[in-house]
Amino acid sequence: MAHEVCIKAFVDDPSILGDCPFSQRVLLTLEEKNVPYKTHLINVNDKPQWFLGVNPEGKVPVIKVDDKWVADSDVITGFLEEKYPSPSLVAPSDVSSVGSKIFSAFVTFLKSKDPSDGSEQALVDELKALDDHLKGHGPYINGENICSVDLALAPKLYHLQVALGHFKKWTVPESLSHVHNYMKLLFSRESFVKTKPAPEHVIAGWAPKVNA
Repeated sequence: MAHEVCIKAFVDDPSILGDCPFSQRVLLTLEEKNVPYKTHLINVNDKPQWFLGVNPEGKVPVIKVDDKWVADSDVITGFLEEKYPSPSLVAPSDVSSVGSKIFSAFVTFLKSKDPSDGSEQALVDELKALDDHLKGHGPYINGENICSVDLALAPKLYHLQVALGHFKKWTVPESLSHVHNYMKLLFSRESFVKTKPAPEHVIAGWAPKVNA
């Protein structure tokens, strides 16, 4: 039986997959585990009453487990790992925090209006730490096999690439070759290609925050 999953729709067209990296993380986990699912695209600016009825906080993503709706991508992916242990996506504790500060550093730099505030260097430092880890442990975070940390990072790195490329004409430094290879690996996986939002939808999603 397919799990029902509620994820963000594209703001300008609620029939199209939206740009939420946390929603994509859940879809990636379902795809990598070959778990059947059915998506409900939710217009976050005009949430349907049935959705608010089962999920009063109105957050996405949420997934239906038995007769209950479960929220939060961390909780959802943990549940999926427990219920569908094969193939395992468990990340050892010593790699579970790799890359965890990249997304917040990316958002700070993206929204920055001051070139001298250090936000660009802070992002580069986080990416350099990821590059160093991959150099010794790659090609994925935990070696040869993809794990939950990769599936959490992949959508965030995609947003970073698309949004910074568009709004700041910025790209990951070429010297971080392991990060470049890692992004190519992630973005070419069938699960990622199947669940990624279009670049223009990522750009549209960040535009209000960048222009605020």
